[in-house]
Amino acid sequence: MPETAKPFAIVTGASSGIGYELAKLCAQKGYDLLVAADRAAIHDAAKEFRTLGAKVEAVEVDLSNPEGVDKLYAAAKGRPVDALLANAGHGLGHAFLDQDFAEARHVIDTNITGTIYLLQKVGRDMRTKGEGKILITGSIAGFMPGTFQAVYNGTKAFIDSFSFALRAELKDSGVTVTCLMPGATETEFFERAGMEDTQVGQAKKDDPAYVAKVGFDAMMNGEGDVVSGWKNKFTTILANVTPAGMLAEQHRKMAEPGSGKR
Repeated sequence: MPETAKPFAIVTGASSGIGYELAKLCAQKGYDLLVAADRAAIHDAAKEFRTLGAKVEAVEVDLSNPEGVDKLYAAAKGRPVDALLANAGHGLGHAFLDQDFAEARHVIDTNITGTIYLLQKVGRDMRTKGEGKILITGSIAGFMPGTFQAVYNGTKAFIDSFSFALRAELKDSGVTVTCLMPGATETEFFERAGMEDTQVGQAKKDDPAYVAKVGFDAMMNGEGDVVSGWKNKFTTILANVTPAGMLAEQHRKMAEPGSGKR
């Protein structure tokens, strides 16, 4: 079978969590893969994806800067991308004024700058080809002010909004844009964000395989957005009618350092 006979997907943040499960679904559905993450674990993940019959290229790269995105894009070697699953991102807990600004900026550059740069590069190719599927991992966090998680929630508010705008711009182009908006999910997110002692960090969370399946199916169906889980859907409905100040105080209870010990 010639290489171009199989569809081709790029999945970022694919070494663990939701991104790993998204890449696994792509492999199971017959896609060849280009997967990326900022840790060496991406190479172990790639080995597992290959057992599912996919041809897999793995790139260990920091997607917070243009050079990293260019490296990932170049690794596709000009092969047309049928699906882009832009999932790379991370969070940062604690009060904004107490955070190291370099770390806060890295969250912004990963979640926003690198993401939309990759979207523009691949999206242009898809528009020229007249077909393609894009899945962007946003979050229900984008619906509420993130007390003690202010930068992360702000980046997800941007991504949630951006995805709808991009979808509208690509109307009738043959390219669909879907935004997956999960709630708290059982991944390494809270450990990496330094939020293990918070209420949300210690609470029961959603299964990343379930979340990924919800997002993947929505992408394949060309849906504009999807919130995983009825509880998260209820949260977004309430967020739309609750004053921002009240939402900020509610978020404080979940994300304030030490809140998980009370």
